[in-house]
Amino acid sequence: MLLTKYFFWFLPSLLVSSSLNLNYYRSTVLFCYGRVKPELIKDYNIVVLESMHYKIDDVKRIKKQNKKVYAYLSVGEVNVLAKHYKDLKDITLGKNENWNSHYLDLKKPETIKSLMKVVENIFENGYDGIFLDNLDNFATYGKQKSQQKELISLIKKINDKYPKKSFIQNAGLELLGSTHKYIDGVVVESVATDYSFKDKKYQLKNKADFQAKLSEIKTAHKKYNVPVILVEYADTKVLLKGIVKRLSGTNFQYFVGKIDLQKLPSYK
Repeated sequence: MLLTKYFFWFLPSLLVSSSLNLNYYRSTVLFCYGRVKPELIKDYNIVVLESMHYKIDDVKRIKKQNKKVYAYLSVGEVNVLAKHYKDLKDITLGKNENWNSHYLDLKKPETIKSLMKVVENIFENGYDGIFLDNLDNFATYGKQKSQQKELISLIKKINDKYPKKSFIQNAGLELLGSTHKYIDGVVVESVATDYSFKDKKYQLKNKADFQAKLSEIKTAHKKYNVPVILVEYADTKVLLKGIVKRLSGTNFQYFVGKIDLQKLPSYK
């Protein structure tokens, strides 16, 4: 990747006073998969959106107000609300009950063809890049671990066709040895926090587990020279304060929002 594609990663991740007064907190990164008025999305270094909610004129406006705008695309699953679900529903590998989505079979040519069409539509609408989700599905303990080769082939195919665009992968740190040459950054979720889908509870991660995960991320960052964004989940200002305290010294950009990422962040 060209070094010029990295410039926006090295700006401060947020504004916060030394006393952690949250009135000063503002992430420079936004992840939002619900429909938000374009005029409300502004002054971010990186914005990640669900493309089906925005028309080309919306994207143009959002790009004018922010530095880089990415569209969401899962390369491991397809949600039942996605436009390409109808094309793939009969050739998937099972259901992810947490998100009402189905695991993709990348060994099927029809799957690759459908995903490439989605990528084409995304760039026709003017996005700067794509956020590639669910790479952890292809890691050692993932549902699709037997399809790592097909995943890497797909990411390379997308990158080769759109060499001037930017790509961020979500999770899959162990895959960076194969993917780092095709991406411009990696997102890691729930480093400082630990959301329970069963109890629907937001909480800080055990301190030892947090430090171990952070160490793993720092090692990968140093080894592959890939910029890192951390994504955390919180529903209260108290929890937000704990996250900021943990992450403010990491030098990584980070974002804190609700678990469904459907709205602009707010905390009770």
